[in-house]
Amino acid sequence: MSHSEAPISITVKTAAGSLVTVRAEHGDELDQIVANGLAAIISATQELEAGIKGSSAAAVTANLAAQLGAQVIHTEDSNVAPVAAQQFHAAAAAQAAPSLGGGRNCPHGRMTPIQGMGKDGKPYKGYFCPAPKGAFDKCKNHYIKVTDLEWNTFVPEQIK
Repeated sequence: MSHSEAPISITVKTAAGSLVTVRAEHGDELDQIVANGLAAIISATQELEAGIKGSSAAAVTANLAAQLGAQVIHTEDSNVAPVAAQQFHAAAAAQAAPSLGGGRNCPHGRMTPIQGMGKDGKPYKGYFCPAPKGAFDKCKNHYIKVTDLEWNTFVPEQIK
């Protein structure tokens, strides 16, 4: 089968933006390719579930928290939960608030200050999310208005 000239071609875009293309010469071949793909997904899912079932929920949670750079706080003491909630909200507020020097942060990290000329010929200045272009959870840009005081003190890292 020639992959570039197959009469049947189906392309699916994943949530992460990857494109998966399946090509086949005829319907029976397409059915077989899809069946094999589903079997592989089912096998991987069963393997994942078995791994999770073999571990305690606490171990799975601690592992996930470690991957996210967080920690698990046990709440047997009734005073711990409010303290943990306060710490969480304080950390979230610190991350969302502008950093020193007029910078901005988003859930993906420090936003990049960029200035340039728009397609309409007008200048722009703003902060841009560091997530990869096309990421499904990429944050909105934060533009500085010409009338804002920050317009005159804005220091870009990139000029476009």
